[in-house]
Amino acid sequence: MADMDMAVKAGNQEMAKQITQKAGFIAALDQSGGSTPKALRQYGVEDNAWSSDEDMFRLIHEMRARIIKSPAFTGEKVMGAILFERTMDGDIDGIPTADYLWAKRQVVPFLKVDKGLADEENGVQLMKAMPDLDKLLARAVTKNIFGTKMRSVVSAANRAGIAAVVAQQFEVGRQILGHGLVPIIEPEVTITIADKAEAEDILRDEIARQLDALPAGEDVMLKLSLPSVANFYRPLIDHARVMRVVALSGGYSRDVACQKLAENTGIIASFSRALTEGLSAKQSDAEFDAALASTIDAIYAASKAG
Repeated sequence: MADMDMAVKAGNQEMAKQITQKAGFIAALDQSGGSTPKALRQYGVEDNAWSSDEDMFRLIHEMRARIIKSPAFTGEKVMGAILFERTMDGDIDGIPTADYLWAKRQVVPFLKVDKGLADEENGVQLMKAMPDLDKLLARAVTKNIFGTKMRSVVSAANRAGIAAVVAQQFEVGRQILGHGLVPIIEPEVTITIADKAEAEDILRDEIARQLDALPAGEDVMLKLSLPSVANFYRPLIDHARVMRVVALSGGYSRDVACQKLAENTGIIASFSRALTEGLSAKQSDAEFDAALASTIDAIYAASKAG
């Protein structure tokens, strides 16, 4: 048992080193029940292809496994991957998904832990309550997960709303840190709102305030919408409590997202829809692998350019 604990600790240290120092990006493979049908349709699998939730989740797991097993999907350019809970609980070639990612692909595994969004209030959507979070986090530790991700949404430059979103994110983040996992704090700003820049200004101040309150050794990651002004989040990137800042594509096409990402020094990608854009269940393995390799190259280059 002691030897196993030492091996896990050593693995965590290697993962932390990769996340903080390595060039690359984080793949978001964490579509949940609500977003899975859309992800499958984008992949060329129509709604009539399944008759139950179990069928639907089986199909999305097959898609994710195909991505993970593709030759270009390795730690050389994909430093980490965010998983949905059912993906974490599944296997790839008989190996638990998180273990497969790290042992076979050298990709650091993260887990999406939020249960979706509450109704909008004060221009934001908080996360729904997570009464079983401690149980999920304890299970994630046994599955050799390195960190977690949780998403809120900001749709207006409302100071009270944004302060509530950030406070909730960091409150849950401290709970996650208590399990020895690294939280990815994700307060997404909707890219289409008229007051996006003003919302980002409030958001940066609120995040900085929460970061300043974290004790030494309790480090987090941030996942943010690409800002209206290039390098606007530089003070957060440079903060002592921030391991890494990653960007979501947020509805931008892959080309636009990569262009905006390259303008922001110190931010790397954590794309979901933009990662799977152009992939199809109907492609041969050779076609699929070539398309994914091209996408990975483009996102890696944009992440490295910033």
